[in-house]
Amino acid sequence: MAKHKAKGKKKEKIFLIFLVLVVLIGAGAYFALGNKEVKKKVEEKIVKKLKIVDENSKSRPIAVMINNNHQAWPHSGLQDAYLTYEIIAEGGITRLMAIFKDQDTSKIGSVRSARPYYLDYALENDAIFVHYGWSEEAKADITSLGVDNINGLTVSSVFWRDTNLNKATEHTVFTSMEKIKKYAKEEGYDRNTNKDLLLNYSVDEIDISKKEGAQKADKVYIRYSYYTDTTYEYDEQNKVYKRSMSGQAHVDDKTGKQYTVKNIIVTPISNYAYDSYGRQTLENIGSGDGYFITDGYAVPITWEKESRESQTVYRYKDGKEIKVNDGNTYIQIQPKGETLTIEGSEPENTEENTEE
Repeated sequence: MAKHKAKGKKKEKIFLIFLVLVVLIGAGAYFALGNKEVKKKVEEKIVKKLKIVDENSKSRPIAVMINNNHQAWPHSGLQDAYLTYEIIAEGGITRLMAIFKDQDTSKIGSVRSARPYYLDYALENDAIFVHYGWSEEAKADITSLGVDNINGLTVSSVFWRDTNLNKATEHTVFTSMEKIKKYAKEEGYDRNTNKDLLLNYSVDEIDISKKEGAQKADKVYIRYSYYTDTTYEYDEQNKVYKRSMSGQAHVDDKTGKQYTVKNIIVTPISNYAYDSYGRQTLENIGSGDGYFITDGYAVPITWEKESRESQTVYRYKDGKEIKVNDGNTYIQIQPKGETLTIEGSEPENTEENTEE
């Protein structure tokens, strides 16, 4: 009897050990699977991290005034700008203001002088403003608005002239992120930014084709003047727009590649000349209409800017703020009354911007 009891207890002990092992193995498998799921979610989050800018970065953007006289072409370094504005200046010429963040671009330009309304867009991005020269109005506004700026007329260490170019002197000034950042640090401009990014970015590709008023946008033509127009042609394979100006592909002088754009915002805004040189005033404080264009579609939007320092807010017609796709953006501030044509294959749509 004692032997039978001993055997029974031994079997019971073995069973309990077996049961514990099963539980432990099961728990281990459960937690291993759970960890795999957690790891998978973390990896997915990492994969979907925004590429165009680091949303967690507190470094200030840097806005560089870019010469857009035809004689200044080709440009340098614009492929690294996450946001670029094109606005009319005197003589029918536009100037670009390219905005960089956390880049190390070695050659940017050519750099040109400041005009007052560009300051409004540097301010809305809390950007360090880089330029070579200024109008008297821009000079006064830089002082009164307290704009952190780097001017090539007074800070020669940040700029150089490319003497190999067969161009007029005013088209030969360039700068680099290294030189800008060095000077910004010396001047104490490199504080943490006090503003969020201007635009709301989507890590996942957004589809605006079902938005109110959506239309196909395979080609976009934006006329600024008798001298300047900008055209975008959609590259469906790469889901970007190829950029041209006045009938010529907009290319980088170093890479020779045509610049491409992921998002385009077009806002027709009234402007007028205020002096004998034809220098412009832009009526950009207030609100108006425009278009948001991405991935082969355009939708009507509204814009609103309450003050020179405040950020422009872009909304769909239903009142919700727009989200842009992960990629660079060009904001085309077009003179109101000039032609804006949006063409698509299904169906073809043409809009003429002739509002007064």
